[in-house]
Amino acid sequence: MQALLDTIAQMPFPTDAQRIFHGRGGRFPGCEQIVLDAFPPVLLLTSFAPVDEAQLSRIGQALEQRWQQIAPTDQPLIWAFQSREPGGKAETRVMAGELPEPHVVTENGAKYLVHIARGQNHGLFLDMAAGREWVRRTVTAHPQPARMKVLNLFAYTCAFSVAAKLAGAGQVLNMDMSKGALATGQQNHQLNGVKAGASFAAHDIFSSWGKIGRGGPYDLIIVDPPSYQKGSFIATKDYARLMRRLSDLLVPGGHALLCLNAPELGTDFLKAQMTEAAPALQFVQRVVNPPQFADVDEERSLKVLVYREPELDKTGT
Repeated sequence: MQALLDTIAQMPFPTDAQRIFHGRGGRFPGCEQIVLDAFPPVLLLTSFAPVDEAQLSRIGQALEQRWQQIAPTDQPLIWAFQSREPGGKAETRVMAGELPEPHVVTENGAKYLVHIARGQNHGLFLDMAAGREWVRRTVTAHPQPARMKVLNLFAYTCAFSVAAKLAGAGQVLNMDMSKGALATGQQNHQLNGVKAGASFAAHDIFSSWGKIGRGGPYDLIIVDPPSYQKGSFIATKDYARLMRRLSDLLVPGGHALLCLNAPELGTDFLKAQMTEAAPALQFVQRVVNPPQFADVDEERSLKVLVYREPELDKTGT
């Protein structure tokens, strides 16, 4: 617990959504169950194991003391605590202040709607910040961004799409089975003034290859599935099914961004699957996770791999 208190004592005033303390990375013995996130103006403490009221009181006192030192006088402390239990159950308590509604946060100039009191997924995955930045850089570096076509699979609330559109991408197809998540995604595009050229399809990806194919070929394909979601996607059996489609959907020289957040599956899993399912695609790099998410074992942390479809040779073959 002391490592968390020390981090709070040195915490700068947060303006963008970000992780402040990442006990889950295993770098702070005794705090492996705790994370602290900023969804300005709210601080969210999450524990994956029971925390007693005395500990919560100490954390609250530390947050209040630091807030008085760094925050503007007209901005009171707002913080919440979420306890998570096995099986996906989450309970959220507002410990001080009042949650804003609607709750809009920023990241690298982009705006996103979040909802920290409803379940475990808050509308923006903070560990994917480097992936979104890679998308922005890739779109910006394209010789003709406005002619780019982007396919965003398992789009959730479409943060990748917002990043691509803000960088100038012409068209983005967002596909996810959740109509609710895509509705939030549409709001995110409206918030950022980038609704034109973005489309949203609430379909099962594995039943929609015809629609996906008609929208292509694509300069960039983003694949960010859940690692295990019964009835939707199980990485160990379904990722290869996606990979087999990539070459047919990418333009020559196009990129695929493959994401996987499963501690039990490392980069070797994705690379081996790609070698078998899409051998023509060339591995480019692993996107480095944000420093706030440093882990004692990076193979257990978020994996974001970049692949590239080879250019046509001079004969056009």
